[in-house]
Amino acid sequence: MQLLLYGVLLTFVVFAALAVAFLRDILSAIIAFAGFSFGVAIVYILLRAPDVALTEAAVGAGVTTVLFLLAIVRTVRPGGDRLFERVAWGPAIIATGLVGVLLTTVRSLPTIGDPTSPVATSEITRYYLENAYPQTEVENVVTAILAAYRGFDTLGEAAVVLAAGLAVLVVLRKEVYV
Repeated sequence: MQLLLYGVLLTFVVFAALAVAFLRDILSAIIAFAGFSFGVAIVYILLRAPDVALTEAAVGAGVTTVLFLLAIVRTVRPGGDRLFERVAWGPAIIATGLVGVLLTTVRSLPTIGDPTSPVATSEITRYYLENAYPQTEVENVVTAILAAYRGFDTLGEAAVVLAAGLAVLVVLRKEVYV
């Protein structure tokens, strides 16, 4: 049953990505992109990465969709009767080849939850699992690593997101009150 759920979800994600690439109407493409991001967020939940899922849902399906919608408010919709764009075969063949090459590496990945995988048996993993709470008093190990051990890196990422948001506001010619 779980394998069927994974198959349906991955099929949805692939079709949503193809819809984004081939839809001619920009509003429809944005909606398909939001669906793609939401599907990817669910994939992350199934892979037991709720922090990444939350980020994907908030940024991918939420903020990015809103920014795209704000951008098209300031533009005009193209006319025409075609719903889908014609396929450019050169880039499509290159993209398919790249996906094929990347799929050959899937067999070398460890099974999800494998206790003998190199990550699970690593000395570094063991160190963080044993010391994250005593050193940071944060119960979630991932949060402890991002907030305490990699705090400057996380601060830098937050600064980049803030700068991108301000740049979008400047492009959309909105006043910024800080």
